[in-house]
Amino acid sequence: MDTFKPLQDRVLIQRINVEQKTKGGIFIPDSAQEKPLEGEVIAVGSGRYSDGKKICLEVKVGDRVLFTKYSEIEVTLKNKKYLLLKEDDILGIVE
Repeated sequence: MDTFKPLQDRVLIQRINVEQKTKGGIFIPDSAQEKPLEGEVIAVGSGRYSDGKKICLEVKVGDRVLFTKYSEIEVTLKNKKYLLLKEDDILGIVE
């Protein structure tokens, strides 16, 4: 992804889709399941300013993260869907 650079403390994420099925082996259709709250960081902004000092982001490109529900803005770039959210809406890095 070299055509989009988030500003300040914004992070561009690609949602990680986990295949879901019941214990009996029945696959749950996309329309019936909740969207996963996990994704991979594709691009990050340069950081935010607080009291005149620049604070760099803790996440980096390639990190797998968990984020809060309803915090993201869905964007489409080159026919692919991504999520744009603030670093504050990221709960943590999955290791």
